[in-house]
Amino acid sequence: MFTTKGDAHKVFLRLKRTVHNGETIKNMKEYQEIEEIQTLYNSLDSNTLQLIHYRMIKEYNGSGMIPILVSSAPWLLLLFSKQLSTYLFHEGKWLWAGFSIVYIVALAVSVLIHFREKAWAAFHMEIIQDILKERKNGKGQSDA
Repeated sequence: MFTTKGDAHKVFLRLKRTVHNGETIKNMKEYQEIEEIQTLYNSLDSNTLQLIHYRMIKEYNGSGMIPILVSSAPWLLLLFSKQLSTYLFHEGKWLWAGFSIVYIVALAVSVLIHFREKAWAAFHMEIIQDILKERKNGKGQSDA
């Protein structure tokens, strides 16, 4: 079903459909994947988890190659605009259309990949923070 409400609403609709069909949520692929990630992170000691968390922060906040490409490619095209326009529009060629389509598709795909990677980093950071917070609260309660 097409919706403009985003991925969170799609998750809700899948959950709703799963419950409505009498199936358990734990059998859904997405949630099995989350449990696998949690199990792995739970098996690691807190110092290692903190180091992984720092790396995830770097991945989340890092500029990376994709944003650099997105911001620098137009400047590069502007720099060579005279040569590009001479070549692309020479004698009624349709090269400009192909060039434009390839450029726009590459730009869109790279932006989508960047934000998907950023979302996955945030996802892992949240799981790690929850585990570390749970361990910290558990230690505080046992010491009291």
